[in-house]
Amino acid sequence: MADIFDLFKQIAQKKEETGSGEPISYLVVGLGNPGDKYFHTRHNAGFLALDYISQKANARIDRSKFKALVGEANIANKRVLLMKPQTFMNNSGEAVAEAANFYKIKPENIIVIFDDISLDVGRMRVRRDGSAGGHNGMKSIIACIGSDKFPRIKIGVGQKPHPDYDLADWVLSEFGKEDKEKLFNMFGYVNEGLEKILKGDIDGAMQLCNSAKG
Repeated sequence: MADIFDLFKQIAQKKEETGSGEPISYLVVGLGNPGDKYFHTRHNAGFLALDYISQKANARIDRSKFKALVGEANIANKRVLLMKPQTFMNNSGEAVAEAANFYKIKPENIIVIFDDISLDVGRMRVRRDGSAGGHNGMKSIIACIGSDKFPRIKIGVGQKPHPDYDLADWVLSEFGKEDKEKLFNMFGYVNEGLEKILKGDIDGAMQLCNSAKG
């Protein structure tokens, strides 16, 4: 009888991990820094976008696992794990690699949403793959999973007001009221772009998002 009870326990654990009979097949990662003081800062655009996505998917990102806050959702008929790494930005890859290894997720099924200072607030870009572009969170992910062959959604947070402005101070500064409105107006496009990527239509995601303006 003990063997039967062990089997039931394993089945229950598997359902808890996946949230259904379907396995997790994608990771959707929003980048940012944990803590209330960083909530509305430019570096947290990925966290904020993921909060919007989770609300649209009727999901909650409230479980602590893989050095991250996570939640499961069904988006575009795909079972996805929504992730907000809690390692602070520069070590984001530790959380992503841990989850990817656990669920055996290939790099091309990891979608990362993050801030980009080279884009104005209210603009965004979808890319199929590529380098970190100087972003420390992306550097960490690429190093930890050993690949840059994964799609990403870049959210514009604006350039430094002048060249001498400290970059760390800039990305950790809060959005003004007008910029915040532009940012939030972009999240609908982020969500639609994500759905297209999950459906295998990354070209459609680029067409929609790369010309969008908040």
